[in-house]
Amino acid sequence: MPVSADYSEKIPNNVDLHEDRRLQRALESWQPNFLSWWESMGPTLPTQDVYLRTAVNVGREGWAHFGHVAMKDYRWGIFLAERDGDRRIGFGAHKGEPAWQKVPGEYRAELQRLIVIQGDTEPASVEQQRNLGATAPSLYDLRNLFQVNVEEGRHLWAMVYLLHAFFGREGREEAEELLHRNSGSDESPRILGAFNEETPDWLSFFMFTYFTDRDGKYQLGTLKESGFDPLSRTCEFMLKEEAHHMMVGTTGIDRVVERTAQLMIEHDTDDVAALGAIPLDVVQKYLNFHYSVSLDLFGSETSSNVANYYTAGLKGRWMEGRRKDDHLLTGDSIMVDALVDGEIGQTEVAALVGLNTDLRREYVSDCQSGVNRWNRILADAGLPQRLYLPSVAFNRKVGAFAGIEATPRGERLTAEEWEARKDAWLPTEVDKAHVRSLMRPVHERGKIASWIAPPRNGINGKPFDYEYVRLG
Repeated sequence: MPVSADYSEKIPNNVDLHEDRRLQRALESWQPNFLSWWESMGPTLPTQDVYLRTAVNVGREGWAHFGHVAMKDYRWGIFLAERDGDRRIGFGAHKGEPAWQKVPGEYRAELQRLIVIQGDTEPASVEQQRNLGATAPSLYDLRNLFQVNVEEGRHLWAMVYLLHAFFGREGREEAEELLHRNSGSDESPRILGAFNEETPDWLSFFMFTYFTDRDGKYQLGTLKESGFDPLSRTCEFMLKEEAHHMMVGTTGIDRVVERTAQLMIEHDTDDVAALGAIPLDVVQKYLNFHYSVSLDLFGSETSSNVANYYTAGLKGRWMEGRRKDDHLLTGDSIMVDALVDGEIGQTEVAALVGLNTDLRREYVSDCQSGVNRWNRILADAGLPQRLYLPSVAFNRKVGAFAGIEATPRGERLTAEEWEARKDAWLPTEVDKAHVRSLMRPVHERGKIASWIAPPRNGINGKPFDYEYVRLG
């Protein structure tokens, strides 16, 4: 397989698409539908061109090219990481067998389902973010939004390639459906709940790219372990691009917290809303919401489906190769979050059944690193306030805690208590209206909205005041 992409083709790729004319024709017939979806459901702000990176290579060094590109001419393509001819399945009943290059018949339905669910999230976030360009706080931020959008579009291509190449007519039909479902639609919503939520402002966008794209990182990480080698190699390359999306979220929240802290010190007040910034308690409420919604994406604490995926070699654990066990887990156990005698606690289950909890814990630990980072900004400013991750039982709609209410500190509440107190923990209509009121576009070079600090660094060595986006 070539490492670098063939850009002479109608669909850039490094999978030798020209050698399979039938597959090439099928994907070329899907391409106009994708472009039509992008025109109708993608970014609404008119632009001449945007300073974007385009994947041109899958090697470890220098895999992307930067340049001004008209968005509609962006070269979405199909890229798989380099193939390891000696790769073997690392876990489950097929541990030690050569990785599959074709779909094993007995696992066809399960693999197709995993690919469809992953594929469905990619266009969903583009749809959720389509109007954000109109309120961008700077050209730098506008460019990052569009970079995230085009790469989510490319990740859709990655999953559609697998559906077309390995799943026959059913795969082609599923690829069509990925364009027919729409985020928040009453008739045909996206499959997972978080991808039907609105992203109406930039604080929501930064929280989404920090928390929800981080869920994507962990899901891709489990699929990268898959015994189905084309899926593994696809996800390995997607993870390279996903890192940028989380950086946008991490540094975006950094800059919101930094600006809020500056104004709190300067004016000796917690109430920075009147000063045109976002109060820390509102930042915490947005964090509470996006974190709890993202925890739901990992599914129930216990799952026989995930146990079966693992045993079959379809979906591994995060960093499977670094685990110091037998990679079979048949005799192992794990403590999972649960309601125990009506109280928030833990219970012991078979390790295979608790794999969702194992993955969620990796995610929670990773999320905490961002909170620590934002708290360092507050500490460096000399402020006593701190942000925190709420309890895993807070505001949950999936899993062990879906049927109860709890405070962010993990104390059980009655339904009446929750109704009386939830506005202290989740964004209210007043909070959302204030945040939206700050969302006035700043589309001049080198200028930035007053509610957010400028970034420490520009893109690809360029300064902050570079012309990242030329507006139409």
